Amino acid sequence: MPEPTETLAEVKGEKDIVVAITEATRDSGGFVTVKGTLTNGGTQSFSATRWVGQETEVQKSGSSVAGAVLVDLKGKKRYYVLRDTEGRCLCTTGLNLIRPRETRPIFAQFPAPPAGVTEVDFELPTMPPAKITISG
Repeated sequence: MPEPTETLAEVKGEKDIVVAITEATRDSGGFVTVKGTLTNGGTQSFSATRWVGQETEVQKSGSSVAGAVLVDLKGKKRYYVLRDTEGRCLCTTGLNLIRPRETRPIFAQFPAPPAGVTEVDFELPTMPPAKITISG
């Protein structure tokens, strides 16, 4: 299992926003939890409003990573962020007004792909995909 500070993948998006994935762990309950950091490398505050996704239900999560997906390219399946019974994502919320040079932790929980699937793409709206390896 990778150390929490090891970076599995890093993607750079618009306005010098950097997302670093440090952990992608499969647990016995049938979930995959992806953890990492969001860094605003730009000169203006950033809000993750476009990362929520297009579904009406997940927009309840506000500025968040609710629009993230795991993509199994070989199995041709997409895994969306899990939600609670009220439709809110099981992910980091409150990602508004992230100041320049500020770093915040992020996480998102997904249904686990089949046990044999260890390589997936982590995707956030407006960001390039990041290839990650699931451990556990």
